Amino acid sequence: MTFVFMTLFFLYSMRAMHHSRGLSIVETIVTVAAATVVLIGLISFVLSLYRTNIYAVEQSFAINSARRGIERMVRDMREATYSDEGAFPIIFASPYEFYFYSDVDRDDNVERVRFYIENGLLKRAQTKAVGIPPTYPGNADTTSLVSDHVRNVVNTIPMFRYYDTAGNEVSNLSHVTDIAFVVVHMIVDINPYRLPNDFVLQSSASLRNLSEN
Repeated sequence: MTFVFMTLFFLYSMRAMHHSRGLSIVETIVTVAAATVVLIGLISFVLSLYRTNIYAVEQSFAINSARRGIERMVRDMREATYSDEGAFPIIFASPYEFYFYSDVDRDDNVERVRFYIENGLLKRAQTKAVGIPPTYPGNADTTSLVSDHVRNVVNTIPMFRYYDTAGNEVSNLSHVTDIAFVVVHMIVDINPYRLPNDFVLQSSASLRNLSEN
Protein backbone atom coordinates (compact mmCIF):
# COMPACT_ATOMS: atom_id res chain seq x y z
CA MET A 1 0.00 0.00 0.00
CA THR A 2 2.83 2.40 0.84
CA PHE A 3 4.48 1.82 -2.53
CA VAL A 4 1.18 2.39 -4.40
CA PHE A 5 0.52 5.60 -2.44
CA MET A 6 3.97 6.96 -3.26
CA THR A 7 3.52 6.15 -6.92
CA LEU A 8 0.16 7.91 -7.11
CA PHE A 9 1.56 10.90 -5.27
CA PHE A 10 4.46 11.07 -7.70
CA LEU A 11 2.17 10.94 -10.72
CA TYR A 12 -0.07 13.62 -9.27
CA SER A 13 2.93 15.85 -8.59
CA MET A 14 4.20 15.41 -12.13
CA ARG A 15 0.79 16.23 -13.56
CA ALA A 16 0.49 19.34 -11.44
CA MET A 17 3.92 20.49 -12.51
CA HIS A 18 3.06 19.92 -16.16
CA HIS A 19 -0.07 22.09 -16.03
CA SER A 20 1.44 24.80 -13.92
CA ARG A 21 2.87 27.90 -15.53
CA GLY A 22 5.59 28.08 -12.94
CA LEU A 23 6.82 26.48 -9.75
CA SER A 24 8.13 28.12 -6.66
CA ILE A 25 11.33 26.91 -5.03
CA VAL A 26 9.35 25.17 -2.31
CA GLU A 27 7.13 23.41 -4.86
CA THR A 28 10.19 22.34 -6.83
CA ILE A 29 11.85 20.91 -3.69
CA VAL A 30 8.67 19.04 -2.75
CA THR A 31 8.33 17.61 -6.25
CA VAL A 32 11.94 16.47 -6.38
CA ALA A 33 11.67 14.97 -2.89
CA ALA A 34 8.51 13.08 -3.87
CA ALA A 35 10.18 11.77 -7.01
CA THR A 36 13.21 10.69 -4.96
CA VAL A 37 11.05 8.84 -2.44
CA VAL A 38 9.20 7.02 -5.21
CA LEU A 39 12.47 6.14 -6.93
CA ILE A 40 14.01 4.81 -3.71
CA GLY A 41 10.87 2.78 -3.05
CA LEU A 42 10.94 1.36 -6.54
CA ILE A 43 14.62 0.44 -6.30
CA SER A 44 14.11 -1.17 -2.88
CA PHE A 45 11.18 -3.19 -4.22
CA VAL A 46 13.15 -4.41 -7.24
CA LEU A 47 16.19 -5.33 -5.12
CA SER A 48 14.02 -7.19 -2.62
CA LEU A 49 12.33 -9.11 -5.42
CA TYR A 50 15.71 -9.88 -6.99
CA ARG A 51 17.19 -11.17 -3.71
CA THR A 52 14.13 -13.31 -3.06
CA ASN A 53 14.27 -14.87 -6.52
CA ILE A 54 18.03 -15.48 -6.31
CA TYR A 55 17.62 -17.17 -2.92
CA ALA A 56 14.80 -19.36 -4.23
CA VAL A 57 16.91 -20.41 -7.23
CA GLU A 58 19.95 -21.16 -5.06
CA GLN A 59 17.84 -23.21 -2.65
CA SER A 60 16.32 -25.11 -5.57
CA PHE A 61 19.77 -25.89 -7.00
CA ALA A 62 20.99 -27.07 -3.58
CA ILE A 63 17.98 -29.36 -3.14
CA ASN A 64 18.28 -30.82 -6.63
CA SER A 65 21.99 -31.41 -6.10
CA ALA A 66 21.29 -33.12 -2.79
CA ARG A 67 18.58 -35.27 -4.39
CA ARG A 68 20.95 -36.46 -7.11
CA GLY A 69 23.66 -37.06 -4.53
CA ILE A 70 21.48 -39.13 -2.23
CA GLU A 71 20.30 -41.24 -5.17
CA ARG A 72 23.89 -42.09 -6.10
CA MET A 73 24.82 -42.70 -2.48
CA VAL A 74 21.99 -45.18 -2.00
CA ARG A 75 22.84 -46.90 -5.28
CA ASP A 76 26.45 -47.37 -4.14
CA MET A 77 25.31 -48.71 -0.76
CA ARG A 78 23.04 -51.30 -2.31
CA GLU A 79 26.03 -52.78 -4.12
CA ALA A 80 28.08 -53.13 -0.93
CA THR A 81 30.05 -56.36 -1.13
CA TYR A 82 33.21 -58.10 0.03
CA SER A 83 36.40 -56.34 -1.05
CA ASP A 84 38.89 -57.68 -3.56
CA GLU A 85 41.02 -58.56 -0.52
CA GLY A 86 38.14 -60.54 0.97
CA ALA A 87 37.38 -58.00 3.72
CA PHE A 88 33.85 -57.59 5.12
CA PRO A 89 31.75 -55.09 3.09
CA ILE A 90 31.43 -52.49 5.87
CA ILE A 91 34.60 -50.85 7.18
CA PHE A 92 33.18 -48.20 9.49
CA ALA A 93 29.75 -46.82 10.36
CA SER A 94 28.77 -43.72 12.33
CA PRO A 95 25.87 -41.21 12.33
CA TYR A 96 27.79 -38.93 9.93
CA GLU A 97 30.05 -41.34 8.02
CA PHE A 98 29.66 -44.62 6.15
CA TYR A 99 32.73 -46.45 4.88
CA PHE A 100 32.34 -49.63 2.82
CA TYR A 101 33.31 -51.66 -0.23
CA SER A 102 31.16 -51.65 -3.36
CA ASP A 103 31.39 -52.35 -7.07
CA VAL A 104 30.19 -48.85 -7.89
CA ASP A 105 31.08 -48.88 -11.60
CA ARG A 106 29.94 -52.48 -12.29
CA ASP A 107 33.32 -53.55 -13.66
CA ASP A 108 33.73 -56.60 -11.38
CA ASN A 109 36.42 -54.75 -9.41
CA VAL A 110 35.35 -53.63 -5.95
CA GLU A 111 36.06 -50.06 -4.86
CA ARG A 112 36.45 -48.68 -1.35
CA VAL A 113 33.89 -45.89 -0.83
CA ARG A 114 33.49 -43.38 1.95
CA PHE A 115 30.66 -40.89 2.45
CA TYR A 116 31.30 -38.27 5.14
CA ILE A 117 30.40 -34.73 6.21
CA GLU A 118 33.12 -32.08 6.43
CA ASN A 119 32.35 -28.42 7.21
CA GLY A 120 28.77 -28.71 5.99
CA LEU A 121 29.79 -30.56 2.82
CA LEU A 122 28.82 -34.15 2.11
CA LYS A 123 31.77 -35.75 0.32
CA ARG A 124 32.48 -39.03 -1.40
CA ALA A 125 35.92 -40.64 -1.52
CA GLN A 126 36.64 -43.62 -3.76
CA THR A 127 39.67 -45.89 -3.90
CA LYS A 128 40.42 -48.67 -6.38
CA ALA A 129 42.41 -51.77 -5.50
CA VAL A 130 45.83 -52.11 -7.11
CA GLY A 131 48.36 -54.87 -7.60
CA ILE A 132 48.30 -58.65 -7.42
CA PRO A 133 47.11 -59.67 -4.93
CA PRO A 134 44.90 -56.57 -4.81
CA THR A 135 45.35 -54.03 -2.01
CA TYR A 136 43.79 -50.66 -1.30
CA PRO A 137 46.11 -47.63 -0.98
CA GLY A 138 45.73 -45.40 2.02
CA ASN A 139 44.68 -42.34 0.01
CA ALA A 140 41.52 -42.04 -2.08
CA ASP A 141 41.86 -41.98 -5.87
CA THR A 142 39.06 -39.44 -6.18
CA THR A 143 37.16 -37.23 -3.78
CA SER A 144 34.02 -35.49 -4.97
CA LEU A 145 31.31 -33.24 -3.58
CA VAL A 146 27.94 -34.94 -3.15
CA SER A 147 26.01 -32.03 -1.65
CA ASP A 148 26.68 -28.69 0.04
CA HIS A 149 24.75 -26.77 2.71
CA VAL A 150 24.24 -30.00 4.69
CA ARG A 151 22.93 -29.20 8.18
CA ASN A 152 22.93 -32.60 9.89
CA VAL A 153 26.00 -32.03 12.06
CA VAL A 154 24.99 -28.51 13.08
CA ASN A 155 21.46 -29.69 13.92
CA THR A 156 22.86 -32.84 15.62
CA ILE A 157 20.62 -35.05 13.50
CA PRO A 158 22.21 -38.30 12.27
CA MET A 159 22.52 -38.68 8.51
CA PHE A 160 22.91 -42.45 8.69
CA ARG A 161 20.89 -44.88 10.79
CA TYR A 162 21.58 -48.60 10.68
CA TYR A 163 19.34 -51.65 11.09
CA ASP A 164 19.82 -55.40 11.29
CA THR A 165 18.02 -58.10 9.31
CA ALA A 166 15.16 -58.13 11.84
CA GLY A 167 14.56 -54.39 11.43
CA ASN A 168 16.03 -53.42 14.80
CA GLU A 169 18.25 -50.35 14.93
CA VAL A 170 21.89 -51.18 15.52
CA SER A 171 22.96 -49.19 18.57
CA ASN A 172 26.52 -50.52 18.88
CA LEU A 173 28.05 -49.40 15.59
CA SER A 174 31.30 -51.20 16.29
CA HIS A 175 29.38 -54.36 15.36
CA VAL A 176 29.31 -53.60 11.65
CA THR A 177 28.50 -57.21 10.84
CA ASP A 178 25.02 -56.62 12.30
CA ILE A 179 24.18 -53.95 9.70
CA ALA A 180 21.95 -55.00 6.81
CA PHE A 181 19.92 -51.87 6.11
CA VAL A 182 20.82 -48.16 6.06
CA VAL A 183 18.47 -45.17 6.22
CA VAL A 184 19.79 -41.84 4.92
CA HIS A 185 18.32 -38.64 6.32
CA MET A 186 19.83 -35.50 4.74
CA ILE A 187 19.02 -31.93 5.82
CA VAL A 188 19.77 -29.10 3.39
CA ASP A 189 19.44 -25.34 3.92
CA ILE A 190 21.56 -22.69 2.19
CA ASN A 191 20.68 -20.07 4.81
CA PRO A 192 19.35 -21.18 8.23
CA TYR A 193 18.39 -17.59 9.08
CA ARG A 194 15.87 -17.27 6.25
CA LEU A 195 12.72 -19.05 5.25
CA PRO A 196 12.01 -21.63 3.96
CA ASN A 197 13.16 -23.91 6.74
CA ASP A 198 15.39 -26.96 6.42
CA PHE A 199 14.58 -29.24 3.50
CA VAL A 200 14.71 -32.94 4.37
CA LEU A 201 15.55 -35.74 1.94
CA GLN A 202 15.28 -39.36 3.00
CA SER A 203 16.06 -42.66 1.32
CA SER A 204 17.23 -46.12 2.29
CA ALA A 205 19.39 -48.96 1.06
CA SER A 206 19.25 -52.67 1.70
CA LEU A 207 22.75 -54.15 1.55
CA ARG A 208 21.52 -56.95 -0.65
CA ASN A 209 24.87 -58.64 -1.22
CA LEU A 210 25.23 -59.42 2.47
CA SER A 211 24.04 -62.74 3.77
CA GLU A 212 22.43 -62.98 7.19
CA ASN A 213 24.97 -63.03 9.97
